[in-house]
Amino acid sequence: MPALTPDTIRPVTEALTELTDYLRESPDPAEALSLVEPLLDEYTGLPIQLADILRALARTVQNHPGVRRTAAGNRLIAELRAAAWEQADQHSLHYVLDGLRTLTSTPVTSTAHSLTAARH
Repeated sequence: MPALTPDTIRPVTEALTELTDYLRESPDPAEALSLVEPLLDEYTGLPIQLADILRALARTVQNHPGVRRTAAGNRLIAELRAAAWEQADQHSLHYVLDGLRTLTSTPVTSTAHSLTAARH
C-alpha cells in the first residue's frame, strides 16, 4: 500500500464536493441514487468508514507514547469516540435509498400531477 499523505486523501474530498455540486444541478433521480448508493452502503459506506476513522484516530492519539495524558486530552478522545458512534448510527441510511428508488420509479398519476400543478 502506498504511503498515505494529505495529498492522497484530498482527491476523495474533492470528489465528494463535485458530487454535491452535481446533485445541486437536479440530475435524473435514478442517476443521482446510483452515484450516492456506494456512499451509503451499510457495510462500507461513508458513515461506517468515518466512524472507523474517528475511532482509529482516537486510539492512535490515546496510545501514542508522545502524547501527554491530560483531562482535556481525555475529553477530546471521548468526543471523537462519541462522534464515531453518531456516525455509525447513520448506517441505516442505505434503507432510505430503497424507499427513494421506489418513490422515483413510481409514475406520477395525472391526479397527483394536477394537484401539484394547481398549488403552483
